[in-house]
Amino acid sequence: MNNTIYRLISPHEIKAEQAVINETDNQVIVKPTHMSICHADQRYYQGMRPPEVLAKKLPMAIIHECIGTVEKDTSGSFKKGQRVALVPNTPFETDDIIAENYLPSSKFRASGYDGFMQDYVDMRPDRVIPVPEGIDNNVAAFTEICSVSYHVLNRFDKIAHLRRNTIGVWGEGNLGYITALLLKKRFPESRLLIFGVVKEKLEEFTFADGIYQVNDIPEDIRVDHAFECVGSSHSGTAVNQMINEVINPEGTIALMGVSEDPVPINTRMVLEKGLRLFGSSRSGNSDFAGYLNLCKNDPEVPELMKKVIGDVVDVNCIDDIHEAFRLDMENGSRKTVICWNLNK
Repeated sequence: MNNTIYRLISPHEIKAEQAVINETDNQVIVKPTHMSICHADQRYYQGMRPPEVLAKKLPMAIIHECIGTVEKDTSGSFKKGQRVALVPNTPFETDDIIAENYLPSSKFRASGYDGFMQDYVDMRPDRVIPVPEGIDNNVAAFTEICSVSYHVLNRFDKIAHLRRNTIGVWGEGNLGYITALLLKKRFPESRLLIFGVVKEKLEEFTFADGIYQVNDIPEDIRVDHAFECVGSSHSGTAVNQMINEVINPEGTIALMGVSEDPVPINTRMVLEKGLRLFGSSRSGNSDFAGYLNLCKNDPEVPELMKKVIGDVVDVNCIDDIHEAFRLDMENGSRKTVICWNLNK
């Protein structure tokens, strides 16, 4: 099957390259329909990764958040035209302890391997998850980042002690909102507090039990556990505020935000309080399936996820791709969704 891959050649330069998909047994060929831009995609597009990283990974098709329709399936698992979410992580081994998204041998699309900015994508059946009816396409487009939050909650449930009276989330951006919403659904009896900078964004957390600007937290506010969804160089400030001022002894801190540079952490207070810090990144097949099943059983989840959407851009040519990344950079507080029309 003939295919076109839209690869990032260098920052701000995308080139259409012809390719061929060799049809085999146990294969699902998917036609992308909706995508969503992640901060990681922007870092590649803007050239914000170190030069040696860009030299190693480019040229590469970016975008790892995507849904599409099944074009052809030789595995017998899906119907032609069925709407599916695409799992970017591809494992090549299993481990009784280490999850698929942490195995060094796994490959991740749009991070050294071609992502979903293609006319058609060749997928293994286990990397394709049906999208239930009733979920808006623009919401389903960013299933991947939602699955990341779903994954961290599963890990938190295994790691953290059972006193969960109050849980705090630092970060009022997309990751913070998604993680907080899934926390409220997973642990409805817990008091959920949101900590951030911009009051207007904090007020969108209508399901939370309290919102606080980080420079004006009452002295008596305490949390049993905390989630860091800030990222960048500011993540260190957020984590140290948790450690020094807000979290109770023996609490657990989940680190989710990505920083390009090392950040300082007050290890003295980590030791004094007996805290647990754990990192969480990416997700796997079961996280996609679990999140989409939650959306199917609780329609309020995909409805509230609509608040995460910023711009929706129809992409009919390469210039439209550049426009989508420009808008995303200007209005980066919410997700930019791409309606992918280049394969029509």
